[in-house]
Amino acid sequence: MNIIAAHIEAIATAVPDHDVHHAFIDWAEGRIGDPRERSLFRRMADRSGIRHRWSILPAASEGGSPIAPGGFYHGALPSTGARMALYAEAAPKLALQAIAGLDAAAVRHVTHLVVASCTGFVAPGIDQIIARQLGLSSQVERTLVGFMGCYAAVSALRLAHHIVRSEPEARVLVVTIELSTLHLQNEDRIEPLLAMLQFGDGAAAALVTAEPYGFAISRPFATTLEDSAGLIRWTIGDQGFAMQLSGEVPGRIAEALRDADLRQSIMGPAAPDEIDCWAVHAGGRSVLDAVQSGLTLAPHALGQSRDVLARYGNMSSSTLLFVLAQLLAAPECRQGVALAFGPGLAAEGFHFRRAG
Repeated sequence: MNIIAAHIEAIATAVPDHDVHHAFIDWAEGRIGDPRERSLFRRMADRSGIRHRWSILPAASEGGSPIAPGGFYHGALPSTGARMALYAEAAPKLALQAIAGLDAAAVRHVTHLVVASCTGFVAPGIDQIIARQLGLSSQVERTLVGFMGCYAAVSALRLAHHIVRSEPEARVLVVTIELSTLHLQNEDRIEPLLAMLQFGDGAAAALVTAEPYGFAISRPFATTLEDSAGLIRWTIGDQGFAMQLSGEVPGRIAEALRDADLRQSIMGPAAPDEIDCWAVHAGGRSVLDAVQSGLTLAPHALGQSRDVLARYGNMSSSTLLFVLAQLLAAPECRQGVALAFGPGLAAEGFHFRRAG
């Protein structure tokens, strides 16, 4: 029996050109009244492993950050409506910027479009906006993967995998677009400030087909950690989406990954020395440390994930595709595992191997 494999042929990525990371740190420090807590925040920021985070928010009228006079966040914080209006304008533009990095002829012939995003809402949906601006046929089948969080790239790629396996002629365009910096909150507590410190904006696009190029997808897996639903949450309020990211997350991940059954579900029949590359969602330095410890990986195993974290921060669902893009460009990566975490607390992923 000839088993069809879905392949990630190509990946392209995009980020805005406005680096807001250090401006945010200065703003957050100014909100913490207790000198000891302020010092703790600075130490945690220095140890975050993040050097840059990019935002679609424009510079203030005097050239400063979005929190400076004349900026989007100066004074009274904008309403959710104002943030969603900006999402509707900026999200398609950044998504199209990522798609432009793919072969134009290949994009024109896609049969399915799968878009993942959890940082905004608009109707008609962002999938329809992208399809229209690309000039795709009205018969292209569209799916919007919404509000699943950081592991949504796995969900989108898994859907593409199933489409291609059932329709070998299908050509699936997978797009992730996240504008996390639209959701600054009026906080002065360390934990939510550290959660906001992680996130930046980014988009990625991948072409998935049955053609034997790039990475073949296999063995999707998914699990939810027990008694963990409150550890990662988005709450929609009158002033944007408030991220709740518990400091317990890394410890729970490390503990879970030491469980033999969970390790088996992730590794499958592969021996540890057969996995030569890991695409782990760069959710934060402590999350990557937890995965490395929990799976007893070599110190260099998560090098690409740590590089993406340093250069872009956590871009929610787009992050995993940024890591996969680096591995796709590394010929030494022959067989790997992709793994991401998100609200639930859920862990999802798949195996991949280089074609040829």
